[in-house]
Amino acid sequence: MISKEKWAEIIKGFQEKPLPEVFLRDIKIRTELPIQRAVSIIGPRRAGKTYEMFCIIKELEKRYKIEDILYVNFERADLGALSYDSLAVMLDTFNELSPDSKKWLFLDEIQNVYSWEKFARSCLDQGIKIFLSGSSSKLLSKEIATSMRGRNLTYKILPFSFKEYLRYNNFAVKEYFSSAEKSRLLSLLKEYFYYGGYPEAVIYKEEREKILRDVFDTAIYRDVIERAKVRNIKAMKMLISALISSNEFSVHKFYKFLKTQGIKISKNALYNYMGHLNDAFFIFPLKKFSLSYKKSEHSIPKIYYIDNGLLTINGIDDRGKLMENLVFIELMRKERDIAYYRSVTGEEADFIIKSGKKVKQVIQVCYNLENFMTKEREFKALVKAGKDLKCKNLKAITWDESGEKKFKGKKISVVPLWKFLLSE
Repeated sequence: MISKEKWAEIIKGFQEKPLPEVFLRDIKIRTELPIQRAVSIIGPRRAGKTYEMFCIIKELEKRYKIEDILYVNFERADLGALSYDSLAVMLDTFNELSPDSKKWLFLDEIQNVYSWEKFARSCLDQGIKIFLSGSSSKLLSKEIATSMRGRNLTYKILPFSFKEYLRYNNFAVKEYFSSAEKSRLLSLLKEYFYYGGYPEAVIYKEEREKILRDVFDTAIYRDVIERAKVRNIKAMKMLISALISSNEFSVHKFYKFLKTQGIKISKNALYNYMGHLNDAFFIFPLKKFSLSYKKSEHSIPKIYYIDNGLLTINGIDDRGKLMENLVFIELMRKERDIAYYRSVTGEEADFIIKSGKKVKQVIQVCYNLENFMTKEREFKALVKAGKDLKCKNLKAITWDESGEKKFKGKKISVVPLWKFLLSE
């Protein structure tokens, strides 16, 4: 167990060291709540969770003493394996150094600590304000919600949105643009389209491919293979490669393929590997829409990814795939309830937005509609989905076309990608 002397060194080290400059994100996390709840900040590795904590700490410093605030990153190499007892010693040391005052705890990558939930509840009972971060979606799970007894609020931090990307590049978003402004907007969109929004890759453009490769390797090897104790590393690597090159993904078909390659692994293990990749915010399986929950859950999912940059560095340059992925990320960012739709005759709509069992909007993503056959195919599928799902709100997202189109008597709103990404 870590001694009080070591904890005192860590605590004083944080309080004496100035915080780095931070970029204000669009997410708004309240520091003063009328109820005693922990704040959980979750998201993929290197998306900006730590810097969001630093933003909050900087705001608190305007009203409170730094001696009453503590930030600890639980991936420090000198901490090793930690548990509830280790955190209890940390808190005792913190209280001794700054007695009789309101306390603020910021615990980064908390999923690395055994029984952290018990410690968090104890802090709340003592009136301590506690902020937690983690690169595991399990911090959203029902098990965690139960163990915290409904005493936490969760916020997601994803890589930069396009709006944040523009703001970082000093581009002001407004209602109308000059031709020069529009040209720069599309130029920035092209960069974002291929290289995504991981903060370091945005800030250090000259090194962005190396940075993205490092993010990819770290997310896979630390957050998946090491954390989940994956045994069949070869199968995992082949799974990741297959997922990246796929649109839809059948575990059953992949399992049969591995058998032909002489690789022994159970189908359940492959499903577990998929779960680990989803837990680390790397992939997001999207189910097919059905009024039957069972049919939806057993449908073959379409696979989407946390950031286009991770696709680009792995050789994906299909503009249609990248554009569809970018739309998915934005819908996820806006916390829409979505699925894809395929009719019994095979027409497919990329996304439907649901409210319960009611479909509110059908979205088709198409890089451009210049080719007559492409336009006919995409609009036919969109109108078919609208008819089957009793939804009149039909939208087509393209690279830079806009306006209202009619197809077989149905209105279709055509929206350029940049406008969709900047919409509320």
